[in-house]
Amino acid sequence: MPIELKNVNYYYNRGTSMEVHVLKDVNLKLDRGEFIGVIGHTGSGKSTLIQHFNGLLRPTDGQVLYDGEDIFGEGYDRRALRGHVGLVFQYPEHQLFETDVFTDVCFGPRNQGLGEEQIKERAEASLRLVGLGEEFYKRSPFELSGGQKRRAAIAGVLAMEPDYLVLDEPTAGLDPGGRDEIFHVLQTLREERGIAVILVSHSMEDVASYVHRIIVVNEGKIAFDDVPREVFRHYRELEKMGLSAPQVTYIAQALRERGLDVDPLVTTVPEARDSILKALEERKHGC
Repeated sequence: MPIELKNVNYYYNRGTSMEVHVLKDVNLKLDRGEFIGVIGHTGSGKSTLIQHFNGLLRPTDGQVLYDGEDIFGEGYDRRALRGHVGLVFQYPEHQLFETDVFTDVCFGPRNQGLGEEQIKERAEASLRLVGLGEEFYKRSPFELSGGQKRRAAIAGVLAMEPDYLVLDEPTAGLDPGGRDEIFHVLQTLREERGIAVILVSHSMEDVASYVHRIIVVNEGKIAFDDVPREVFRHYRELEKMGLSAPQVTYIAQALRERGLDVDPLVTTVPEARDSILKALEERKHGC
């Protein structure tokens, strides 16, 4: 059940003096089970891009396909599509509106027309997946901590049993503990349910540590689409786009300039540690 974008262009205010060409001839294919990072400077078009994945925005030109069908074709049920491709916005607590957490999580599956028993089962399973036990069920979502609100919002989308979970800056404003909780949830979802996770983030460290594929958006175009190691190989070009590589990549480069033969393309702390220790051992033995 892939999502495909074919020659997608999107304009704001087309035909007016305020016209802005936001997406420019974008071609992408996303598959279930992937963990994808989407990065780009502010205004690059990345948030506009992800809103095409479930039809919240309609391309000015081009096609968006889900499982081979044009989602803007005549008679296509885009409401049903949003049960398959769930979107969690940058501040997902703004998606919380019911009187208690459990009722909020039930909202999506209830709108899918499910029976009450199935709705209850899905809500309980989703809350369990995100680590919110029964003690949270009757609490107001507005009484939760920032990290708990994010998890409750994610549970509300998961209760619809999506194939894709698209998140726009889900850890924005969270402390390190809250951020780690969210990423633990996302990894569990992918491993246990096979859900594709598509993460928009400004944190190069988070992207390097968790995703398996990075899509770089620059001025409305796809600049790079590859595994993290290959994308961050182009860190000088990323800098020109207002981005960067993870800090450990710069540290590795600095160490190489000082004569230590470390891997210049490390992107995570464990990779850097292993490469530095190996280089020190080789130096010690005169290799």
